[in-house]
Amino acid sequence: MGTFGGVFTPSLLTILGVIMYLRFGWVVGNVGLIGTLLIVTLSTSITFLTSLSIAAVATNAPVKGGGAYFLISRSLGAEIGGAVGIPLYLAQAFSVSLYIIGFSESLTAIFPALDARWIGLVTTGALGALALFSTQATIKAQYVILGLIALSLVSLLLGSPLEDSHIELWGVPASQSVGFWQVFAIFFPAVTGIMTGVNMSGDLKDPARSIPRGTFLAVGVGYVIYMVLPIVLAARVDASTLVAEPLIMERIALWGGAILLGVWGATLSSATGSLLGAPRVLQALANDKILPGWSRFFTRVSGKEKIPRAATVFTIGLTLVTVYFGNLNLIAPILTMFFLTTYAVLNVTAGIETFLKSPSFRPKFKVHWFFSVLGALGCAAVMFLINALATVAAFLVIGMIFIWLKRRKIKGTWGGLGRGMLSSIIRYALLRLEKEGDAKSWRPNILVLSGSPAKRWRLIELANDITNGNALFTVSTIVSESNVPQEKVKDYEGQIADFLSNKNVQALVRVLRAPDPFTGSTQLVNAYGLGQLVPNTVLLGDTRDAAHLNAYSEMIRHFYKSRKNVIIVKDDNNKGFKKKRVIDVWWGGMKRNGSLMIILAYLLKNSREWQQATVNVKMVVPNTEASAGARKNLDAIFSGMRTGFSYQLLVAEGRDFWEILREESAESDLVLIGLAVPELEGDFEVYYTALKEKTKALPTIVFVLAAQEVEFDKVLH
Repeated sequence: MGTFGGVFTPSLLTILGVIMYLRFGWVVGNVGLIGTLLIVTLSTSITFLTSLSIAAVATNAPVKGGGAYFLISRSLGAEIGGAVGIPLYLAQAFSVSLYIIGFSESLTAIFPALDARWIGLVTTGALGALALFSTQATIKAQYVILGLIALSLVSLLLGSPLEDSHIELWGVPASQSVGFWQVFAIFFPAVTGIMTGVNMSGDLKDPARSIPRGTFLAVGVGYVIYMVLPIVLAARVDASTLVAEPLIMERIALWGGAILLGVWGATLSSATGSLLGAPRVLQALANDKILPGWSRFFTRVSGKEKIPRAATVFTIGLTLVTVYFGNLNLIAPILTMFFLTTYAVLNVTAGIETFLKSPSFRPKFKVHWFFSVLGALGCAAVMFLINALATVAAFLVIGMIFIWLKRRKIKGTWGGLGRGMLSSIIRYALLRLEKEGDAKSWRPNILVLSGSPAKRWRLIELANDITNGNALFTVSTIVSESNVPQEKVKDYEGQIADFLSNKNVQALVRVLRAPDPFTGSTQLVNAYGLGQLVPNTVLLGDTRDAAHLNAYSEMIRHFYKSRKNVIIVKDDNNKGFKKKRVIDVWWGGMKRNGSLMIILAYLLKNSREWQQATVNVKMVVPNTEASAGARKNLDAIFSGMRTGFSYQLLVAEGRDFWEILREESAESDLVLIGLAVPELEGDFEVYYTALKEKTKALPTIVFVLAAQEVEFDKVLH
């Protein structure tokens, strides 16, 4: 189909529909001529701004079936597209009910003996059969209806006043009228016809050309008609009569029968247009697997015109239910909320696409992002003014659908704005990130030298508990240059990322080829990071091979000289962290290692896995006399920390520190001990070998070395 038959005609017929014939007089009567012109202008402004956004997105890439859902999902991703697409389908389906109920009302106004409910059910069945039979036949029938509407409008203009009245500028008295925003909610569905043409996108010969032209033309013609009609109505009929009589146009037209033909044609064509569009949205949702697996039959098409008959039958069934129980004034505000939500998201889509200036976004029809944002803000503002509670409810429904789709992990085969948005945010943040930052803003950024994640899972587990979703950590693996070609590195990173995702761990992943693990780790620490966002802490396991001790010690020394905090996890018997109930911190004061150990213990304590743990800060003093002065100082220090930790003074009385350590922490789940500075210790290999020997009988130990140029004691104050 082309522009005139595929977009302009169905859009205009939907705009000039049931609201114009059966509720426009009521609108003028309630808010008067001035209020009506304001409502028409505001409503059309929102749809016009949305039309600009639609034109921009529709001319950027090929548009297939699904209309607005297709445009949103291909830009904002499957989850947001589905969260908006499902309410959009319901809005389209309810639109069918709106128009059929309007048709039934007009018929019963002429023939009071008829039952409006049964008229609606029979009409739904007849229009449904037409939609199932032929799309082309339905479109051709709309040309005749367009002629009938034109005839009815001419008849109305040539008519005469019903009574001796003056132009009602402000409508009936406030005590007898409905509020402005309530009237707006009833009227707004009248200008939502722009979706009709967009929903037929899959049946258009050239959607990128037809959608903008047909939509703009329909909006413009509709606006002119809706600005002229209030003047005619206000000049010929008293406000109270306009409110009381839905079919007042019939009485003031030159030939009342033309109005009846117009309202019947408009309501039926609008219903048919929505009955064509709604199933195609449902079909697109099913094609993209947004809906559950049982809905796959909605994807089936029949005949040369590829009519989605299963989706159409479902829509007919839904319409029958809403027609049976529905009410025009009840359905119209619901549709307003659904359509405004869709319009807002469409505007957001176009605005973000334009603002980000992605290389892939090159629309033929260019719109400044300001107009799209203005359209989105207008939609949101009007929604809250109409009904704040209903607006919140609408966003909650969309949010719930989004969360449901997010948990299903739908994988779309198309790109989205998410990556571009995040890239822009990251760029903005990185360029403004301070070089060092204040100690108060310090957070760990951990580089985990895990090797094979499955074999050294406790390292990843500890890093995940320390960061607790509030800081970054990277799982890194060094692979052999001789065994792993460069082209396989990305595959390994993908496998590790999938492994972490299955374990519900959110972390960055880096795989590096190197001659050996120690050289690779040194290279990684030297080069890994982005701008000021680089790891400040290296977490790794202990080395158990004496032949590697020299290279391992040199690596630790290099980390320290690179100003990276070092956390070494020593777990000789692979005990892990057992029950995660007791953490011992062997403390020597608020110096660098001491402060960092308290911070790490506090972060662990606030994680879900360790929240039931007791943190014991233990300090050894040589004798009883020394404990009195130490206790006074420690009371003040721990009170200022605000960690909730208590301390324990242990009197040596000649006992060796390591003997006390083994006695006190034998049953603990995790022990934190400070590590000496490699530069000052001399022969670090000898020191480290002795340290391992002295602690070999203990449970899992974490050696902590503070190297970063941060005053960690200020983090605790």
